[in-house]
Amino acid sequence: MPFLRNAWYMAAWDYEVTAQAPLQRTLLNHRVALFRDADGAARATSAICPHRYASLGLGRLENGVLHCGYHGLGFDGSGACVHNPFGAPSKTMKLETWPVAEKYSAIWIWLGEPERADPALLPDFAFNDPAQAFVGKGYLNVAASYELEIENILDLSHIQFLHPTTLGSGSVSDGVYEWKQEGDAIWSNRKVIGEIVPEALALAMGLTPGEPSDRWIHTRWNAPANMAIFAGAVPTGRPQGEGRETPTGHFFTPETDTSSHYWYSIAFPQYIGPHGQAMADEQVDFLSLPFRTEDLPMLEEQQRNLGGRSLRDVRLGWLPGDAAGARARNLLYAMIDAEQAEGG
Repeated sequence: MPFLRNAWYMAAWDYEVTAQAPLQRTLLNHRVALFRDADGAARATSAICPHRYASLGLGRLENGVLHCGYHGLGFDGSGACVHNPFGAPSKTMKLETWPVAEKYSAIWIWLGEPERADPALLPDFAFNDPAQAFVGKGYLNVAASYELEIENILDLSHIQFLHPTTLGSGSVSDGVYEWKQEGDAIWSNRKVIGEIVPEALALAMGLTPGEPSDRWIHTRWNAPANMAIFAGAVPTGRPQGEGRETPTGHFFTPETDTSSHYWYSIAFPQYIGPHGQAMADEQVDFLSLPFRTEDLPMLEEQQRNLGGRSLRDVRLGWLPGDAAGARARNLLYAMIDAEQAEGG
């Protein structure tokens, strides 16, 4: 299945892209080099040297110029060859480049038509603004498609069965579920009343372990695969406003047709004080355990069972919690089809 090109995809956390060395990643089947130029601005170019197709990720970065490790050719952030150890810089060898934006603690890339790359189209992840929040950051490389990742986050009924000792409980399936569409955003909302959550989760959410709570989990999807979860809980019967709602970010970018990058975050407002960053780092580590040991093996097994096919190519069953995921996929497919029709 083709990818949506004219959209912002996360390419890296801000701290991953430096002026010391290039970061090479495969994004939507493109080999991309990410680095900072002499002014500190993030840049994205092809990671393949046009001379002999060497990987520029194996080269070096010097004063914002990316030098190939094979024959020393140097390219700047515009993709131009600006250094040739054997003579004048080549005017015919040039790297493909892509627009980037740096916002919400992340580096975003636009792999479609450059003139359409408007940063105003970035979805709202203001809770990850490093000027306002302490942000805990994690990353996983997953041998499964981003479609499966979208489904996983939009239908959190699975936490009862896949995460029974970490994120779920036996009460999740009894919760109240609804989904809705607001513009191009899809919401999948779940509320569980009288739930006794696992002890570690209770402590993380500011609850007394072993006591019933009322928990809400509201998930937002923005195309192509940028998602946020707003979750919180209160002792059973108390007003929701008394609870502590903690936002988490979940960003999925296709690596190839059958693999994806997964960046995840948790954020705490800076007004809580200097211990906030330690809290954010601790909580993102807490989340990484079920992601790594429970979600990832399941998603990768699903991908193997699909045998390289897209979810669009197979007949799927239906449960009530599938509604949001189905709507999100249909919106995404419609956007891809329209883009393909424009280009065709």
